[in-house]
Amino acid sequence: MTTELASTPPHLPHLAPGEIRVAPSILSADFGTLADEIASVARGTDWLHVDVMDAHFVPNLTIGPPVVASIRRHTDLYLDCHLMIAEPWRYLEAFQKAGADAASVHVEVGRTEELCSTMRELGLGTGVVVNPETPVEAAFAYLPLIDYLLVMSVHPGFGGQTFMPESVRKVERARAEISRLCLDVTIQVDGGIDRDTVGAMARAGARCFVAGSAVFGARDHREAMRAIEEGARVALEEGARVALEEQP
Repeated sequence: MTTELASTPPHLPHLAPGEIRVAPSILSADFGTLADEIASVARGTDWLHVDVMDAHFVPNLTIGPPVVASIRRHTDLYLDCHLMIAEPWRYLEAFQKAGADAASVHVEVGRTEELCSTMRELGLGTGVVVNPETPVEAAFAYLPLIDYLLVMSVHPGFGGQTFMPESVRKVERARAEISRLCLDVTIQVDGGIDRDTVGAMARAGARCFVAGSAVFGARDHREAMRAIEEGARVALEEGARVALEEQP
């Protein structure tokens, strides 16, 4: 069960073995009361997902560095900015100055190695994202350069979409490659994550679960987060038990 977290652990976005996170996505929050919405989840997590869309890379338009700066004034949560934008190289420094702790960029926009290097230089947690139509192998060359890999389980651009089960296999392949290379890379998943879909992703190897409408659309945000986390933990425990039973 999620417990109250007094401060942001310095190791994020790296997660220890067995450690998991639910990262609420403010895309589904009520922007009219955003500070209150963030406060409503702050005692249940230390990781907040911030979706940035430019109406070019994706058809929707959301927020930029000024809003991130406003969020930072109201919380010490780990701000993970998912940059669904066509030219992230133009804005990384602005997001870092606004208070972002981490940023993830899509392999589909190109210049990925350069972007990872820039994020490192800026002191940002470094993430790479793959869309549903992109083979996860497209990110494998960058695994030694990053802290976390985000596998999209819906098409980016809008909240409330239906979970794409084919993304589970992508997480499995990513986890196998990360293990083969002996890397400390967290797998994050985003899209249609709720108490019913989280188990398959946890068993596949994901450890950070971005949830938007499943959290902010619920009557009790913290209870919704606890349910998602519990679903992940149960799945991991069942997987460990089955693996133990299958040993000769």
